[in-house]
Amino acid sequence: MKNTDKDKATMGAWAEHQAGLFLTANGFQVLHKNYHSRFGEIDLIVRNAQDLIFVEVKARSQTKYGQSHEVISNSKQKKIIKTALTYLSEYPDMSDLYCRFDVICFDFQQQFAKTVQHDFSHFTYDLNWIENAFTFDPEFINL
Repeated sequence: MKNTDKDKATMGAWAEHQAGLFLTANGFQVLHKNYHSRFGEIDLIVRNAQDLIFVEVKARSQTKYGQSHEVISNSKQKKIIKTALTYLSEYPDMSDLYCRFDVICFDFQQQFAKTVQHDFSHFTYDLNWIENAFTFDPEFINL
């Protein structure tokens, strides 16, 4: 039996889908969703005419323990950067574009089960798009 999109709905999957729609509405083309390398995963890879953006998507219910963007550790940043370098080696024609690392956060104001089978857009949330959330620094990732 094939799962429907609603059957697969978790807060994270919903957030990644919404981030893709948001970026598309802002003139970006989604190239890859959930791109994997041996180092990790990048939620979305998008581009416009001059930019290639590696996007981490975060969603949290109830933000009393901090905002979504605050949970992107140095370790997670290193994994994303190494995965981006893998992507650029696999797609060298993209290397001419300006590359950056953005974070899109969905911070919900109330707590609820993250695996609830419904549309999370019915809950109140803040959407934050953090452009250039972190940068590529070869010393930082110890290449």
